[in-house]
Amino acid sequence: MNDELLLTINVTCLEAITVEGAYRTVVMIPFTGEADGPYFTGKVIGPGVDTQKIDKGKAPCLSARYMLEGKDANGYACRVFIENQGNDEIGLTPKIVTDSPLLARWENEDLYATAEGTPGGVIISIYRRIEIA
Repeated sequence: MNDELLLTINVTCLEAITVEGAYRTVVMIPFTGEADGPYFTGKVIGPGVDTQKIDKGKAPCLSARYMLEGKDANGYACRVFIENQGNDEIGLTPKIVTDSPLLARWENEDLYATAEGTPGGVIISIYRRIEIA
């Protein structure tokens, strides 16, 4: 893989809230966590929320929204908003908004994320696709 790892978020899940409808179940999982990478270090402020919509017989549709607060690699105090959407079939696609001049390019980059389950949480890794000519 030639893609660049931008950020790893070590997520700690809190108690899930669920509603089961006739055709769909919705689970909301609040979370906290720590973020680290070569360009940014910080923590989840809020908590964040992962919303999972599960239609009967289909792959769950995931949408996590959260804000990080910390410092970029230049030492600039900043915030990073992340909205991570997708499912097991198509993968996860993060969209980012930040007030850091150094990280501003992330707002228009071709990004993807992976999720790895851990006891009590998940590790989210966000990558920038690098095209090889």
